[in-house]
Amino acid sequence: MAVLMGTRDGAAFIGEQLQSLLDQSWPHVDLWVSDDGSTDATLAILEAWRSRWNKGSLTLVQGPRNGFAANFRSMIIEPRVDADYYAFCDQDDVWEPDRLESAIRWMETQDMAMPLLFCSRTATISETGVPAGHSPLFRRPPSFRNALVQSIAGGNTMLFNRAARDLLAKASARAEFVSHDWWAYLVVTAAGGKVRYEPRPLVKYRQHGANLVGANVSWRARLSRLGRLFQGQFATWTDSNLRGLAVNRDLVTRDAARCLRLFIRARKGNAIRRFSLLGKSGVYRQTMMGTLGLYLAFLWRRI
Repeated sequence: MAVLMGTRDGAAFIGEQLQSLLDQSWPHVDLWVSDDGSTDATLAILEAWRSRWNKGSLTLVQGPRNGFAANFRSMIIEPRVDADYYAFCDQDDVWEPDRLESAIRWMETQDMAMPLLFCSRTATISETGVPAGHSPLFRRPPSFRNALVQSIAGGNTMLFNRAARDLLAKASARAEFVSHDWWAYLVVTAAGGKVRYEPRPLVKYRQHGANLVGANVSWRARLSRLGRLFQGQFATWTDSNLRGLAVNRDLVTRDAARCLRLFIRARKGNAIRRFSLLGKSGVYRQTMMGTLGLYLAFLWRRI
C-alpha cells in the first residue's frame, strides 16, 4: 500500500494527518511525500516522523514546485513507487481508521485486472477540528458521462489499484491536468474501469484559509462554484481535460469515444444543435440542479 502525500507549508496540521495514517487498520503503509517547496517546519516535522513510522517506509522527495496538480502528477508517474494499492493524501486532513481498509476490502471483491477507483464523501472540519458539515451525497452512478462534466470526490478520498495506477501513469506522462482527482475519475472511467463512490465519509477535510479548493458543503460555496461555471472557468478546465483525452485516445473505450465525440460537437453550433447533441451524449451531473446548470452553461457557451 503506497500513500502519495503532497505537501507545501503544512506544518500547522500535518502532524495530526500523519498520526491518522499511522492509526490506519491496514497493517502496511509506505508513505511517499512530495514536498513542493515548503519554507515552514514541514520538512523538519517529516524528518522527525521517520523514526516513528513503523508501518513501512517513509520516503521524502522534492516536488516540481509548479502547483499542487503538478506535484501529484509527479508522484503518479514516479516509477520508484511500486505497490498493489495507491492512495492520494493531503497534508491537513484526518483519516478515519478504516479509510484504507474499506477501499481495499471492496477491491478484493472485484476483478483486479480492471482499473479500480474508490472514493468517498468527506466530513468537513474547521481549523480546530470542529465538525462543519458534509460534502454532498451523490446518488447517480459514477461514469464517464458524469466525469466529463463533474468531479464527484476529492483526491484525498481516492484509492486505486495497480491497474488504475498503470493507466494513470501512462495517461499522465502524456498530458498535464488541472486537478488530479478529476483527472483520475475521467481517465479510469474513459478506459472502462470501475469506480466505487462510498456514501460514508472516510476523510475529515479541514477547511481553512490556505485551502486551494474549498469544500462544497454550504449554499455559499455552491453558489461560488456556480459563479465560476458561468464565468467560464469550467470551460477552461474542460478544455484541459479534452486535450488530455485527445492525446490518450488509444486508452478510451469505444463507448466513451462515441460519447466524447458527441460532447465535443455539442460545444459548438447553435443552441438547438448544442442541446440535441448534449442530450444524445448522455452527459449528466449528479443532481437535478447541477444538470440544469449544465444545460444553461451550454446555452451561454460557458462549458
